Amino acid sequence: MLGKFFKKPADDMGGRIPRGQTLTARFPVLTYGPTQHYAPEEAQVRVFGLAEEQTFSWADLLALPQTTLTYDIHCVTHWSKLDTTWTGVRVTDLMAHLKVRPGATHVMVHSRGGYTTNLSLEDFTRPENLLAHTFDGQPLEDEHGGPLRLVVPHLYFWKSAKWLSGLEFMDHDAPGFWERNGYHMRGDPFLEQRYDDD
Repeated sequence: MLGKFFKKPADDMGGRIPRGQTLTARFPVLTYGPTQHYAPEEAQVRVFGLAEEQTFSWADLLALPQTTLTYDIHCVTHWSKLDTTWTGVRVTDLMAHLKVRPGATHVMVHSRGGYTTNLSLEDFTRPENLLAHTFDGQPLEDEHGGPLRLVVPHLYFWKSAKWLSGLEFMDHDAPGFWERNGYHMRGDPFLEQRYDDD
């Protein structure tokens, strides 16, 4: 199986491959809980917590500037996929429409189905992060988080929550689903921050 779908890189390809990762040309599907199925028009993102509460509909999100970016992604289960191309709304473009209160330091990302994951505000607001609806030129498939997911490429991919539904701004860090179950609070693949004791 390893040889058929995954390839151990001969080197780190100029710093692109974190230690302990294998390369794949596929896009493995790893999900906690059942795949969520709903029409794009039903997608919405609720902003709450230490921010003025508001909800962005699908139409609202598509009315914001759309950006296409290509980058590498890394899963905590040891696979890396290079040169993936995504289209969506930059987090920084969304932030321009939010009124975040002083003291907010972290974001709890909420998904349909009850999944959550935590990010520091610094990690969340990096310019490469997207609320993505398109992968490789095609609408994002349900199994990969469509119609809308967060993409945070500099951290392990469990931080890129599928089926995005809410952004809760907080004045402290708190664990999300996998973080409560033994995963690292931050998840930097180049520091191999896989588990809570790394």
